[in-house]
Amino acid sequence: MLDVSLLGTGGMMPLPRRWLTSLMLRYNGKSILIDCGEGTQIALREKGWSPNPISVICFTHFHADHISGLPGMLLTMGNAERKDPLLLIGPKGLIKVVNSLRIIAPELPFEIKCVEIGGSGQTFSFEGFHIKAFKVNHNVLCYGYSMIVERSGRFDKDRAQELGIPLKFWNRLQKGETIEEDGRIFTPDMVLGQKRKGLKVTYSTDTRPANSISENAVGSDLLILEGMYGEAEKLAKAKEHKHMTMYEAAKIARAANVPELWLTHYSPSLLNPEEYMSEVRKIFPAAVAARDGRTKELNFEEDK
Repeated sequence: MLDVSLLGTGGMMPLPRRWLTSLMLRYNGKSILIDCGEGTQIALREKGWSPNPISVICFTHFHADHISGLPGMLLTMGNAERKDPLLLIGPKGLIKVVNSLRIIAPELPFEIKCVEIGGSGQTFSFEGFHIKAFKVNHNVLCYGYSMIVERSGRFDKDRAQELGIPLKFWNRLQKGETIEEDGRIFTPDMVLGQKRKGLKVTYSTDTRPANSISENAVGSDLLILEGMYGEAEKLAKAKEHKHMTMYEAAKIARAANVPELWLTHYSPSLLNPEEYMSEVRKIFPAAVAARDGRTKELNFEEDK
């Protein structure tokens, strides 16, 4: 099971009922935060979720509406006596930006590790899932992210017994480990069937439509994209400032054939995104004008 929640859906500046950009994903006891705009802590509290399990924070880019909530988040974690290290992932320059922000959050009881994304993208692997960063097209260096939970094939107990594989190795083989004992080698493919469909969420804001978004959107169970403007006359402005309209996001979702699209990162002038959704849904019927706190639980196919 993968929990997904849009904590904040605003762009540029917060509004009374719209915090700035942030997305949280929870899987297997770990929480991953993508972006941390102003108000993220409050949005997290309103959701009823805790910052303590956050093990990774990814940043799309370094505009304030995507990172200005970080110092407060770090202080809250420190005040909760967190000891586990925190991994931060972001574009080149991350170390300098984080060190600058930490002037107001200098003493923390836990280690911060910063990893700067290389080139056009990079994949980061963790126990049970991967985070793939891909470069998009904004007026500063900016990345989108896919969180991918792979799922191995079913364990064949009868086959394991036939091959005389000791019971003590079964769990390790299910986790993909290769084991050698007394000259015998046991590999996962000996006891696992074909890979089953996993889970995938793709997220991208602050960008013009780009091939990298379309490519990474394919196979996603949920696609979350910027819908900065709904007004047709603001297409020129979107192009000038390298943002995306609701309609452009819908076209990407349609081409990728995803089950559902959430729109986010609205302009402060876009007070009622739902006003434009009838036209958006003519392009992609499964589009949603997401509000702060929108949450979805994604389950593996057999568990639905």
